[in-house]
Order: sequence, then structure tokens, then C-alpha cells
Amino acid sequence: MRRALRICLIASSRFPIAEPFAGGLEAHTHSLASELIRRGHEVTLFAAPGSDPGLGVTEIGVAPFSSSPAARSDVGARPEEWMREHHAYLKLMLDLSRSPGRFDVVHNNSLHHLPVAMAEATGLPFVTTLHTPPVPWLESAAMLASPSLAYASVSRHTSRAWGHVVDSTVIRNGVDTNRWMPGPGGDAAIWFGRVVPEKAPHLAIRAAREAGMSIDLAGPSLDKGYFDAEIAPLLDDRTRYLGHLRHEQLMRAVGRACVSVVTPNWDEPYGLVAAESLACGTPVAAFARGGVPEILDERSGRLAAPGDVVGLGQAMIEAAQLSRGDARDRAVTSCSLERMVDDYELLYDTMIESEIAA
Repeated sequence: MRRALRICLIASSRFPIAEPFAGGLEAHTHSLASELIRRGHEVTLFAAPGSDPGLGVTEIGVAPFSSSPAARSDVGARPEEWMREHHAYLKLMLDLSRSPGRFDVVHNNSLHHLPVAMAEATGLPFVTTLHTPPVPWLESAAMLASPSLAYASVSRHTSRAWGHVVDSTVIRNGVDTNRWMPGPGGDAAIWFGRVVPEKAPHLAIRAAREAGMSIDLAGPSLDKGYFDAEIAPLLDDRTRYLGHLRHEQLMRAVGRACVSVVTPNWDEPYGLVAAESLACGTPVAAFARGGVPEILDERSGRLAAPGDVVGLGQAMIEAAQLSRGDARDRAVTSCSLERMVDDYELLYDTMIESEIAA
């Protein structure tokens, strides 16, 4: 039996790790922490206030930072929100460096640069999951960080994108196929995720009209200007916005759909909504961008060229005819939470053994 580890899991400080999730990163972190705890590991999750207390949460930024009048008078001063996040992660990393015996391994699941830049100071095996394409602040930190740090990428696409900076182990995000259960299907399509321009739900609506299908949209609306300009005018009795749903409501909605539509308007590092859809037995029609094509196979989905609304409409028609059992099987065999956490446990053990050998 694998020995239990004391794991420090660093999450994003921007949104709580709790339902209804703000996005895929928060859902992924919750699943990862839950499964590690279920396997007997001692997890301390550093996360935003309001996170699920059942995950061993220590809140990031318990003592919020506010710049002094003198600091704010600097013409080059950063916005207060940026400084509060910086202050919270700086405190966390300094605390970890002062108590190196508290944990066996640190897993950085945040998007902030300070955990990477200061990882060596902790004296602990340290892995960072790369959830984004290279962005300037993270790229800079990784370039200057100790070569002893380990990195995991959520797709081959993301690993290649970071290849000029670091080598990374590909560990695709997993979904809990015991929570995301098969549904009966139905006549309407569904799109779900953050309602923002880079996710392009307006293109899903247009593709549904090309396919002659009704479509439901679900997820947090985080850009009012975009929603009012691009989504609201398209809503009618065949195009419904369901709002920001909790897990059970969202699972039922996805399970009742005939096809799930994924429309990244950027190079999606992974595409968790595609894996969640498959777990519900719902085939996927998607733009072939970023890591999304790695999730699907011929039995579980269809792809269209990025931005091709007519092609996506045809992909929706074809995907809706695929076997729901095959879609579910793809999730269980290739996208499961168990597989993901198995891979992370192996990486943790390898890092710890390397530390001991050194």
C-alpha cells in the first residue's frame, strides 16, 4: 500500500474552491484534493476564502494587505488587488520556507508566479501544474527558478507550448466519473463554462442554428458587456441561458443534452468541459484548438476547424448520432480522476525519492 503523504496544495486565491465552481481550475483543484484525501493523504489546501472546509483549507490572504499612503503615491504603484494577491502568496511562501518539516511535498496548482519563483526556498519537493499557455510572469519565474522543480502539463499541447522554458510530465486533468454520471440524452445541445469572449458561447449558439438545434447555456457570466452584446440578443425559446448551476443541476443538464458544444476562441490548455460531457455520456462537437482534440476520439466526438461555425454545426449533427455508451467509455478509460491522481502520486514519489538520493 502506498504510504500517506503530507501534501501542501496551493490553489488560486481569486475564486473559492467550492460549488458552484467559477471555472475548470477550481473544479479540478476540488477533485484533486478530495481524491487525495480519500486515498489517505493529509492535504492542506491553501485557497481563497469561502472554499470547501472539508478539504483541509487554510485561507490565502487571511490578513489582507493594504498599501500605505506613501506606497500608493508611487506613480508606478500596482493596483491594490494585484498587491493583495502578491502579499498573500509572498506570506504563504515565506511561511513554507520557515517550516520545511511540515510537508512531504508541495503541489502548486495556482496561476501565480511567486510559488514558482520562491519554490527552492521551501527546501521541499515542489511540483507546479501548468494550466495555461506561457504567460509573461509565469514564464519569467520558471526561467529563473531552480532546475530541480518539477512541472506537470495538462495536455501534450500545453507541454509543447512550455517546451522552450521547462520540461514537463503530461498529466491530463481527470473528472470524477462517480459524480459525473450518464444521462438519458435529449433533443437540445448544451454549452457550459465561463461566459466570456475567449470561450465564445455566441459561436455555439450560431452553430446550433446552423444545425437546426435548440441549445442551453450554463455557467457564470463574468463579462457583462460581452453577455449584453453577444449573448442576450440571441436568447429566445430555442436558446436558453440557465445561469450558474451547482454540480447536480449541471450534471443533469449535460446528461439531458444530445451533444455538448465546446468553442474555444483561444488555445485551450485542456478542455475540462469536454471530459465532463463524455462522463455524462454526451458526445462532443468542438473547435480543434489547444488540448481539446486530445480528449476526443472518433467514437466520442467530432471536430471542426477553429472559428468555422458552419463546420461546427455539421459536427454537432454528426456527434449527436454517436453512441452515448462509447462517450462514457472514453471518459472512464482516458479522462478519469483515478487515472489523474495515480499519475500525480507517482510523480510525488519520484520527486521525494530524488530528494532523498540527493
